[in-house]
Amino acid sequence: MAVQFTDLNSEQGLKQLDDYLLTRSYITGYQASRDDLSVFAALRHPVPAEFVNVNRWHSHIAALVGPSFSGAGVGVHIESGATSAATSRDLAPPPAPETPVPTAEAPAEADDDDLDLFGEETEEEAAAAAEREAAKKAAGAKKKESGKSSVLLDVKPWDDETDMKKLEECVRSVSMPGLFWGASKFVQVVAGIKKLQIMMTIVDDEVSVDNLIEDFLISEPNNEYIQSCDIVAFNKICEFPPLFLLYTRVLHLHLKDMLELGLVQILGRDPG
Repeated sequence: MAVQFTDLNSEQGLKQLDDYLLTRSYITGYQASRDDLSVFAALRHPVPAEFVNVNRWHSHIAALVGPSFSGAGVGVHIESGATSAATSRDLAPPPAPETPVPTAEAPAEADDDDLDLFGEETEEEAAAAAEREAAKKAAGAKKKESGKSSVLLDVKPWDDETDMKKLEECVRSVSMPGLFWGASKFVQVVAGIKKLQIMMTIVDDEVSVDNLIEDFLISEPNNEYIQSCDIVAFNKICEFPPLFLLYTRVLHLHLKDMLELGLVQILGRDPG
């Protein structure tokens, strides 16, 4: 779709172009094209200094060689207030200049044609950029290891007629990523009524205990056997490094020796 501007030699037209170039380096696309030439030709120079973005773009285009523009462009429509016969005009892209055939007498001209005026990356640069992008994706895909917690639940039946084995089967049938059921036992509550105490280990970022209870344990069909479910204990699992464990063991042995020495001094005899 063609880009449209009002009279670029009026203050309103320059303001519109300045706002348009606030987030752009070129009129269309990501490289200079004949659209830039069309707008460049329609501007009077110098451009007032207050239009910072237009001046930046104008200086950049002026530094480039017009025939070297590689972009085809999509066309640009500029309304001109100075034309009385028509309210707008289309700036057609100028015909491509004929490329001179390099001769033996002018090798320098042939070298100039090979200049990359728009900073197109080489194969080596493209490969390096691809490697950097792949490294970024790999770093983003690597998930940070989540913490774990140990939870003890009290699962209570409706009455003394509830099948407790079925109740435990209902609890253990709940399965989801990051949830691991552990040991369990039946605990007497009152005469004839028992409750189920069961341990579970969860990955904190994957399992919400509240949602587990409300959406799975005390909802259909499990609520046929389960009357309520309470959290008895909730502890974070701390994975200490081996060096810390070694230090703890040494400290324990040292304290043990100190206690034995104290008993010797108190009793006044050799522990052997």
